[in-house]
Amino acid sequence: MAKRKRLSPAQPTYLSTAPESKSALGGPGTLSAPPIAQVASEAASEGALQELTAVLETARAKGLMIEEIPLSAIDETHLVRDRLEQDEEEMGALVGSLRSRGQQTPIEVVQLGAEAAGGKTHGLISGWRRLTAMRRLFAETNDPAFATVKALVIHPDGAEGAYVAMVEENEIRVNLSHYERARIAVRALREGVYSSQKYALQSLFANATRAKRSKIGSFVTLVEALDEDLLFPTAIREKLGLGLVRAFAQDPGFATEVVTALRATPRSGPEEEQALLSQLLAVHDGAVEQASVPDEAGTPAPTPQTSTPDPAPAPRVRSLDPADSIGADERVSLQAAAGVRLGFTPGQQRIELTGTAVDSTLMEDLKAWLRSR
Repeated sequence: MAKRKRLSPAQPTYLSTAPESKSALGGPGTLSAPPIAQVASEAASEGALQELTAVLETARAKGLMIEEIPLSAIDETHLVRDRLEQDEEEMGALVGSLRSRGQQTPIEVVQLGAEAAGGKTHGLISGWRRLTAMRRLFAETNDPAFATVKALVIHPDGAEGAYVAMVEENEIRVNLSHYERARIAVRALREGVYSSQKYALQSLFANATRAKRSKIGSFVTLVEALDEDLLFPTAIREKLGLGLVRAFAQDPGFATEVVTALRATPRSGPEEEQALLSQLLAVHDGAVEQASVPDEAGTPAPTPQTSTPDPAPAPRVRSLDPADSIGADERVSLQAAAGVRLGFTPGQQRIELTGTAVDSTLMEDLKAWLRSR
């Protein structure tokens, strides 16, 4: 009869350690994952990294990624700004908010290419107030936390898109005056961004009502006539501005009278400038009204500016575009040369030359040219 073999008790630590195996070099080591598993893991990691990189590149290309850019690398003069002045009280409140809460809203910039100079790598599109406040904070505190600014790097469709982005952002955040709106249209035209003033107004203020665009277009006349002589242009009320435009259309010489008065009168605040402009307009309107009063024979007295008693309609002002035809009721205005601005109203058969270069030498040159014409 065969002898039975006694079974040994189970080893409690049998499953607690993995058996030794040969390593890749032939020595003892732990079990490694199968090669196919390693390949799959590496492929998955590489795929995830590529997908993340693509997402980041797409976000950056669309201007959706907030980046931190050194203050010294931003050129705030990249575009002609549409804000003429900054309320110091509002700026102080903004500085206080940035000091206590940090920058909550990024500015918008565009990356500069060949035009970059002086270490400036980005041009400012919108956010001038925030950039200015951050620079003040850094100058006051020298805190590295204020040495950079959060920014969205956008990619506008050319210069027109950049100006539209600036105007739209400021229309949302700040209450621009009609004068500031008209001025940016004039400046953008002079920079060669737009081919005509009409196109500039339609492009920059595409979301505005037709009535609002018409008022901005009227203020273009003030910008072209008085921009160099007004000290507080943003304070001009809508009614006063439109009244001055109407008076300029009735009597082009009135603009010269206003310029002369502005240059001869010191003004310490917007109230004094407004009072001066209102007084000049009242005197002009009074003279026009007096000239239109019938005489004893019942016939209106003739005015020195026109052969008819009725005031001429306000001409629509735009800069000359050779591709457009000039209407009889339009007043063309353009920079003819350095220091010389030319105005032309076909319906009134009138050409005006204004500017610092209009002197006796220019008059003699014009006389010689007209004789040989």
